[in-house]
Amino acid sequence: MTSEEKVQHDHLQPLQKNLWNSYLASGRGAYELFESIDLDKNGTVSAEEVVFFLDSVNREGVRSDEFARLEELVSAHQELNTGDFLRWLAAATSNEPQEEKIQKDAYEKHSQTGKRRSSTIIMEEKVEQEYAWNENTMSQSLRRMQYAVRGEVVMKAESLRAEGREIVFTNVGNPHAVGQKPLSYYRQVLALCDLPAECGVDHPEVSRMFPADVIARAKEYRAAIGPAGTGSYSHSQGIKAFREHVADFIIERDGHPAFAGDIFLTNGASSGIQNVLMSLMSANTDAVMIPIPQYPIYSALITLLGGRQVGYELDESLGWAVTKEELERSLAEAKEQGLKVKALAIINPGNPTGQVLDKETLQAICHFCAENGIVLLADEVYQRNVYVKDKKFISAKKIACETEGCENLELISFHSTSKGLIGECGRRGGYMEMHNISPYVQAQVYKLASSGLCSGIAGQVMTSLMVNPPKPGDESYEKFMEEEKCIFDSLVRRSAALVEGLNKIDGIVCEQAEGAMYAFPAITVPKRACEEAAKNRQTPDTLYALSLLEETGICVVPASGFGQKEGRVGFRTTFLPPEDKIDGAIEGFARHHKIFCERYA
Repeated sequence: MTSEEKVQHDHLQPLQKNLWNSYLASGRGAYELFESIDLDKNGTVSAEEVVFFLDSVNREGVRSDEFARLEELVSAHQELNTGDFLRWLAAATSNEPQEEKIQKDAYEKHSQTGKRRSSTIIMEEKVEQEYAWNENTMSQSLRRMQYAVRGEVVMKAESLRAEGREIVFTNVGNPHAVGQKPLSYYRQVLALCDLPAECGVDHPEVSRMFPADVIARAKEYRAAIGPAGTGSYSHSQGIKAFREHVADFIIERDGHPAFAGDIFLTNGASSGIQNVLMSLMSANTDAVMIPIPQYPIYSALITLLGGRQVGYELDESLGWAVTKEELERSLAEAKEQGLKVKALAIINPGNPTGQVLDKETLQAICHFCAENGIVLLADEVYQRNVYVKDKKFISAKKIACETEGCENLELISFHSTSKGLIGECGRRGGYMEMHNISPYVQAQVYKLASSGLCSGIAGQVMTSLMVNPPKPGDESYEKFMEEEKCIFDSLVRRSAALVEGLNKIDGIVCEQAEGAMYAFPAITVPKRACEEAAKNRQTPDTLYALSLLEETGICVVPASGFGQKEGRVGFRTTFLPPEDKIDGAIEGFARHHKIFCERYA
């Protein structure tokens, strides 16, 4: 770079800093950023010019592996056009390594994608069409977004299954997909809500096919839904009677008031989280503190919606505990970077880590948020999934209501029909409760919910059933309790067996799964494996997970997709497969680990 160009750069630096902050937050401004670096306006920038610019912004938000790749381009005196620059920029600022071609190819080869017009045209005409809406003109925040739970490893697993391989999917908490049976009572009530009255509740033989309490509940729900039935839209917050059931459940659980008007029925917890994050983000420096490791819906949505992610690390050596000192360190670091932390997310019980937060920890978190004016987002979808006798689930709402100094804590809690013992993922049912939220803001969140009209009625029905199951004395009660107990006891056995089995494998260490549906072991891999992964632009645990899949048919998620301490290698696996497959899975883990370590020794 000439001395004249350096003077130009110094003049442009404040503009470039603003453009960089905008891009890190929203993915917007990449073209303007390119133009500000392209000082001679010839449509290309040298890799050296990009390095000079990045040094001026302290390489903030840039992955070290991608910066090293850029330095290789400097050595080769490489010029980048706009497309090259945007491609590198998306990879350099994503949460984990990404190879866009791998993702595109995996999608196109996915067994469930189906035939596509574009691939047919290429095959027949041997030419690729040029699109106005393309990789450079699309949302760059979407381009940067990563969601490991259905990422490269899972797409590869689907392709292998299409070829006839037997695959054990332990990548996602999808209980019914791996053999868990639905609870009869819930499905019976839902069926009678859906069926035309003359085929269901009013059929002369209905009492021969359904228990009396199921028929009574279905009639109650049909009246609440209204004469238009389950095929019509509802109030955008959800059917009022069902929200009242949720409020009653919260009152009984916590011993404190709850109100139907503060409940939003949602399409699973995820849509509620998305609406809240969308409503929170208002500036390029707005940030959300999330646990590391975390469930990647948070990092994905924060990236997509134009926020900044601030991680607070859970301490694996202390059973994935969170400390006040770590929260304060993380917040101070965010402030030093000029970020405004608007919210903090907790996942209790933890995903992917499985820890159950105790009263003292929850009090510390609530105090921290209240003292710093931070909205607390409590992801409590696994509240029924606690497997150890010395722990129990305590809601953030209960702690907030009972802890001095937390009277003004702003809190939003999330629950879902996808987890617990119900496992009805495909129904997309859930709720969020807004506690001590500004009435003006809540009205705006309602406006946002209204833009989606309403959550699915089947999910609303299932949410009401989840919080309002059959009562003692009801005809279905005994069978319902027996079915729930069978599911719960099996989860307890499977969680213990999987963790115990993993810990018997030399080179694998796994903390106890106190709750949720996952184990999150750390693995020791040879140095050569890390070098091979770097050569392939992969994380070591992605290389490991792909090898595990090829060797055993077991599909896990690389731990890097959830975030983890630098240098750690691991994976997340559910313990949802049937009990008769758990021992085989453990044997597969052990056999593969030995093979993998020998291969890269």
